[in-house]
Amino acid sequence: MDFVDQLKQFAKRAESLQDTVQTEEATKTALIMPFFSMLGYDVFNPQEFTPEFTADVGIKKGEKVDYAIMKDGAPVILIECKAASEKLDKHDSQLFRYFGTTSAKFAILTNGLTYRFYTDLDNQNKMDNDPFLSINILEIRDNQVPELKKFCKAEFDIDSIFSTASELKYVHAFKDIFADLLETPTDDFTRLFLQSCYSGQKTQNVLDKFRPLLKKALNDQISEMMNDKIKVALGGSGGSVSIAGIKAPESTAAPEDTEDEMPEKRTLNIVTTEEELEAYFIVKNLLSGVADIHDITYKDTESYINILYKANTRKWICRLRLTASQKMLIIPDENKNDMKYPLQDIYELNQHKDALTAVLQRYL
Repeated sequence: MDFVDQLKQFAKRAESLQDTVQTEEATKTALIMPFFSMLGYDVFNPQEFTPEFTADVGIKKGEKVDYAIMKDGAPVILIECKAASEKLDKHDSQLFRYFGTTSAKFAILTNGLTYRFYTDLDNQNKMDNDPFLSINILEIRDNQVPELKKFCKAEFDIDSIFSTASELKYVHAFKDIFADLLETPTDDFTRLFLQSCYSGQKTQNVLDKFRPLLKKALNDQISEMMNDKIKVALGGSGGSVSIAGIKAPESTAAPEDTEDEMPEKRTLNIVTTEEELEAYFIVKNLLSGVADIHDITYKDTESYINILYKANTRKWICRLRLTASQKMLIIPDENKNDMKYPLQDIYELNQHKDALTAVLQRYL
């Protein structure tokens, strides 16, 4: 069984157990230890996977981190655990204290479902405030699989992971900056484009005049590039996408839409994949005879892509979870209860046309 299949199997286990593991100890036994066992570590060998590892902090002696992965008698990864029902946002400070007192190069904060990976990119021997990698095991993205695999015992190499961590940090930062510039081009960014096509003085009035034009041009260009890829994926059939749908607002969902989401401190991981867009257009084409296709929209989240009627989050037609470990279609019944349908691939959506049509007709 290859690593991706192991991840899929573990994700199914985690999904089935997440509501039943209420305590930290239950989470360790049911989710966290099996996770590190999947990565190849002998979780029952205290010389390799040490529980209650002592990490003295200043004058406080006997401070213990939940686990330490050992190599050549020294800790290389510290692991701080919380119950599956707990959010991780307020617990990184505890791990921060432990990090600087040991020789460990990496630290992991987890509740068995979300795993946040830290190192010391900014200041040596001082854990960074933000993780360089954050993985929700139920919603793991394809591009996160090889990064996680580097933490397998057989693959583990400190220098390689540290180099990757640095790259991931700046990739995330660049993506955030670019997303902001697409939404609100700065003066310097606008001036950069004007240098090649406008010979007049770049006064503030000129920058303000061209700023909305630059925003439109950039978003249109990205939309056209995405549409070209989608048309190829759909064999040249129709469909169009506006880039406005890609960067979802941080908090526009109605209360009923927040139930399935796992709130995170940041929204760095919202990435609309080509597979999600292709699935969106498959659904859109399936419903083209029921309503105006321009009224079939979507909103992406970290957990799923939400396909909506008239961009109304209360009128969701379906949700799609499309990750390396899980592909699932979720359709609301008449009482807005979730009906879940596992998918082998997104082309099985065609089999659910009648159910999707029934949902849409309730909104017309």
